[in-house]
Amino acid sequence: MTTIPPASAHGGDGERVARALGLKPSDLLDLSQSLNPVAHDPRPIVASHLDALGRYPDPTLAHHALATTMGVDPERLLLTNGGAEAIALVAHELGGSVEEPEFSLHPRVGGPRWRSNPHSPSGLLAARSEHAHVWDEAFYPLATAEWTRGDDAVVVGSLTKILACPGLRVGYVLGAPALVRSLSERQPAWSLNGLACAALPDLLTALDLEHDVQAIATLRETLRSVLVSHQLTARPSDANWLLVEQPGLREALAPHGILVRDCASFGLEGVARVAVPNEAGLHRLDAALQELDAWIELSKRDDNVTPLLDR
Repeated sequence: MTTIPPASAHGGDGERVARALGLKPSDLLDLSQSLNPVAHDPRPIVASHLDALGRYPDPTLAHHALATTMGVDPERLLLTNGGAEAIALVAHELGGSVEEPEFSLHPRVGGPRWRSNPHSPSGLLAARSEHAHVWDEAFYPLATAEWTRGDDAVVVGSLTKILACPGLRVGYVLGAPALVRSLSERQPAWSLNGLACAALPDLLTALDLEHDVQAIATLRETLRSVLVSHQLTARPSDANWLLVEQPGLREALAPHGILVRDCASFGLEGVARVAVPNEAGLHRLDAALQELDAWIELSKRDDNVTPLLDR
């Protein structure tokens, strides 16, 4: 019997689970991390900039490339070491509060309202009438084909979701120039790594956001159909993931080399977040669920049924 590590508070535990299963991380279908499933493979582009390893990073070209792509004033934009640094910098500067459930890295110390958009974990876009002082738009471009909602608020974002390269660590803050300057002063020297600085302009050039959003919407509905065919209920979503109401799904799928996100850390017991995969991932998930059909059917009749990890 195989025991997999418990789910972490904010995901990103695919490598630990792969090791526990005796798999290479590349052999794990990690649907716990909600990345762009149709993104261009970033590895050839990043590999073409390996000479950047031999010099200190300079984010100038990457900064201007992102500002141009987003259509924003460069003085309102700060590149960060992933969305996590963007959140930490803004939280230190402004504080913040949330309405639960909400992403675990957002501040909960009092102060202005933070809100992920699409909402994490529900995946639903905020209504235009809804307001927040800080919007976390890590998944907004993948839901709308627009880079930002565009209202008068601070924005934190994560390019690594859009470009499907979380290991590269590229995020950003969008805000008033005075705030951006203050946050920049808080950053450690060379916060953005050299490979990210060098490769980002080419990664952005290869991105076709409108195409990707349309493809994700189609794949999301196919994912929903796959889940329904196996008696699984998925909640409505505008994002590149679906919430599935099935206790024990993370543990049941893991022996099949598939990882989904347990949402207990959001206070959603018995709910899993399943990222939208590409076509190959859909087929692999469908095949795994076929082997679990009997367990799923039994669990619908008996709430005490738990999966057997027999691999």
